[in-house]
Amino acid sequence: MSPVFRHGSLRLYLLKLLDEAPRHGYEIIRLLQDRFLGVYAPSPGTIYPRLARLEEEGLVTHDEVDGRKVYRITDKGREELHARTDDLAELEEEITSSVRDIAREVSEDVRETVRSLREELASAARDMNRTRAGADARHGRDARQSAQDKARRSKGGEGKTDDAWSQASDSGDEGDDAWARTTDKTDRPRGGRSVRRDSTARPNHRAKYR
Repeated sequence: MSPVFRHGSLRLYLLKLLDEAPRHGYEIIRLLQDRFLGVYAPSPGTIYPRLARLEEEGLVTHDEVDGRKVYRITDKGREELHARTDDLAELEEEITSSVRDIAREVSEDVRETVRSLREELASAARDMNRTRAGADARHGRDARQSAQDKARRSKGGEGKTDDAWSQASDSGDEGDDAWARTTDKTDRPRGGRSVRRDSTARPNHRAKYR
C-alpha cells in the first residue's frame, strides 16, 4: 500500500477534522482509523507532536475537559484551511484512492485466506478418511484373526474329546480281555470235573453287599 499521507498532508487533515468539531487526541486517532477501514491508525507519537506544533503556530488551541486536552481550530487555522481548499480536495481524492486500494487488498487477502482454509479442510478430511479406512481394515483383520483363533481352539477341543473317547474305549477293551483270561482259567476242570460257566457273564460284586 502506498503511503497514506504525503509530506504536509496530515497537518492539513488535522485542521479539517478540528474544523468539523473540537476533539481530543485519541478521538482523532480513532476517526483516522475508521476512515482507513481499521488498516491505518496513526500512533499518539504521530498525532500529539503535530497538534502541539499547530498550537505553536496559533492554528489550534486546547481546553482541559475532564483531565483531557480538547483541541479546537482557531480563526487563523480556518483561514489557512480555506486558503488551501484545492489542496484539501486533492487530499480527499488521495485518501479515497488509498481506501479503495486497501479494500481491494483486504478482499484479496480474504479470498486467499478462504482458499487456504478450504484446502486445509479438504486435506484434513482426506487424512480423516484415510485414518478411518485404516482403522476399519485393522478391525477387519483383528476380527478375522479372532475367528480363526476360535476355530483352531474349537477344532483342538474336538480332537481332545475324540482322544479321550478312544482312550476310554481302549481301557474297556483291555478290561474285557482281562476278564476273558480270568474266565478261561476258572473254566478249567477241577479234580477231574468240568465246570461250566458263562464266559460272557461277569461276577456281580454288588450281590454280596446286599
